[in-house]
Amino acid sequence: MQVKARTAEQLGAAIRRFRKAKGLTQKDISKRTNLRTATISSLENGDSGTQLRTLVSVLVALDLEFSLQDRAQSSSVDIEDIFS
Repeated sequence: MQVKARTAEQLGAAIRRFRKAKGLTQKDISKRTNLRTATISSLENGDSGTQLRTLVSVLVALDLEFSLQDRAQSSSVDIEDIFS
């Protein structure tokens, strides 16, 4: 599944959905990454101060990859539909 995220909140919500779809808890990810559970929670809640290293560690723990692309021309309503 491919997900687009344009904000820290959208990225955090997407990570949470992938984690839950894989049947994992924040504690499971914490153990896999050696990060505090509070750090995982902060990332999933869209904390814009999350370090890139933290994001990459969580993506690896979830067997996900990060991809960049040019921003598509769509309305904010279209983006919100992705996350509903």
